[in-house]
Amino acid sequence: MTAAPRRLAVLGSPIGHSLSPTLHAAAYDVLGLDWEYGRAEVASGGLTAFVDGLDASWLGLSLTMPLKREVLPLLDTVSPLAADLGVANTVVRGDDGALHGHNTDVDGIVRSVERRHDARPAAATILGGGATAASAMLAAHRLGARSFSVHLRTPGKAGELTSLAASLGADVSVAPLTELAVLGPLDFVVSTLPGGAADDLHLAPRSASSVLFDVAYDPWPTRLASRWAEQGGIVLSGLDMLVEQAIGQVRLFVAGDARSAGAVRPDTALPDEDAVRDAMRRSVGLPAQPSRASSSVGG
Repeated sequence: MTAAPRRLAVLGSPIGHSLSPTLHAAAYDVLGLDWEYGRAEVASGGLTAFVDGLDASWLGLSLTMPLKREVLPLLDTVSPLAADLGVANTVVRGDDGALHGHNTDVDGIVRSVERRHDARPAAATILGGGATAASAMLAAHRLGARSFSVHLRTPGKAGELTSLAASLGADVSVAPLTELAVLGPLDFVVSTLPGGAADDLHLAPRSASSVLFDVAYDPWPTRLASRWAEQGGIVLSGLDMLVEQAIGQVRLFVAGDARSAGAVRPDTALPDEDAVRDAMRRSVGLPAQPSRASSSVGG
C-alpha cells in the first residue's frame, strides 16, 4: 500500500501573490522530498472549516494574515514563543491529527540581521502595529534592544505592543507616524507597513552601520529603502525575512514528519542547510549568500 503524499499549504487572504510555494518547492527539491506545497485563499473566519477538512495526508500549514492570531484557539499545543506573542505562523499536524503551533517570524528576523551585520541595537523604532510588529519587537529585543519607539497610523491600537514591551521589561513610547520626523537619525528601524505605505516617510540612518529592515518586498526596493540606502545605511528586505522564516518552517515540517510533531523545535538545522538556503534565495531572486554590512537594497 502506497503512503499518501505529504501535503502542505500557505493560507491567507489575499494569497495569490505568496512566494511561499516557490520557496518551499526549492527547499524540498534540495532535500529530495516529494511533498506537495500549495496555497489556499482563506479569509478571516474561514480557518476552522479548512482545518476541519484536513486528512492524514496533511503535514502542516503556513499562515499569513489575517490568520496568525485566529489559529490559536484551534491548536492542541502552542510553542512558548507563539503563546507569548499570541501569533503563530506555522502549524505542524501530528499523525494523531493534533495541531501544534509555532512562530518562525521572530527567528527569521533575527537570522536575517545576523547574517548581514553584527547589529546589537540598544533602541529600536518599529513602524506598524500588527502581528509582524510584535514579532519584530521580540526579534529586536533578542538582538539587544531595550527601548522601543512604536509608530502607527492610529496610536490607540498599540495596546498589544505596549503589553509585550512591558513583559520584556523594556521601555516603550507610542506616537503617530506623522511624528517620525522629530526623532532625527536612527540606528535600527523595522517597518512592518505594507508596500507603498511608507513611501512618504523620511527616515535617516545615524551611521553606515544603521539598519532598516523593511518587510515589504513587492515592489522592491521601496522608496523608504532607497532613501535609507542612498544615505549610506544598511537595508534588508522582506524577502530576507521570508526566506529565513520559511527555513524555520521547513525545519519543523521535516522534523515533524520524522517523529512526534509535538516535540519538534525550529532551531535544529536541516541537513545541508546552506544548500537549502542558497536554493531558496535564488528561487526568489536573491543572491545565494547575502553580502555583509552593505548599503545595497538588492538583498
